[in-house]
Amino acid sequence: MKILISGSHGLLGSVLIPFLKNAGHQVQPLIRKRGQGVAWNPDAGYIERFALEGFDAVIHLAAENIGSGIWTKKKKEKIQSSRIKGTKLLAETISSLSKPPNVLISASAIGYYGDRGTEQLAESSSAGNSFLARVCQEWESATLPATNAGIRVVHLRSGLILSLKGGILPRFILATKMGMGACLGSGKQYQPWIAIDDVLKAIEYILIHPELTGPVNLVAPQFVTNYEFTHILGHVLKRPILFSIPAFILKTILGDMARELLLSSALVQPKKLYTSGFRFQYPQVEAALESILAKKEFSGT
Repeated sequence: MKILISGSHGLLGSVLIPFLKNAGHQVQPLIRKRGQGVAWNPDAGYIERFALEGFDAVIHLAAENIGSGIWTKKKKEKIQSSRIKGTKLLAETISSLSKPPNVLISASAIGYYGDRGTEQLAESSSAGNSFLARVCQEWESATLPATNAGIRVVHLRSGLILSLKGGILPRFILATKMGMGACLGSGKQYQPWIAIDDVLKAIEYILIHPELTGPVNLVAPQFVTNYEFTHILGHVLKRPILFSIPAFILKTILGDMARELLLSSALVQPKKLYTSGFRFQYPQVEAALESILAKKEFSGT
């Protein structure tokens, strides 16, 4: 399969490309720098349209990192515009090709659901009303031109991706190893997660299973609260968890970022993946963490 991938330098894209190549697929990156792949500039509305012909699939992962930096007004604008502009440009362009790809897999997030407490959520559940929920709705809606052109569109509503290569896990590990591991707020909020190996396998699975369309929850089947996750990580690292950081401190320091990323609760189920026959290699968080830590020594130690 010939596959085009945006966001090739991000946490997921940087490991997905070699994974797909090793599986026998032809992969090209969609990047801003000309001469190293298919070129585009979403801010300028530019993309090498002629170079998009002939791809069987497009995987769109490029977006502003929501976990880096305080959510100032400018940061929020970048979070929103980076997702909407790029997705709309890509969807409109591939829908106009003489031979469009069979499938567009576009990133989204469990932020779509907002803060929902203990309500069990599947792909058919309604959207939340937070900033991230609204962004995710617009993000997914930006693929509409591709859907209207008859392209199969899949939205990856991913949870916390467990990997040593990036994201928040290395920070959790470093804090825990230094004896500063802590629950966030009450710790009662559900924290959907998924091991990076399962993310890679799920994406390849989606590529070759045409029955999967629309939103797909990219989360492991085990439900864990922040308290449970933190203490399981402490157990794996053989470090005690002695602290909790009060919610008001997190909100005072990080504002909306704390409310929506660290303290919100979403009890999300991978219903579509599971009912379609996909089986997780790491359905339990303890086994996932043990495997991840065993593969590569953490650079922060």
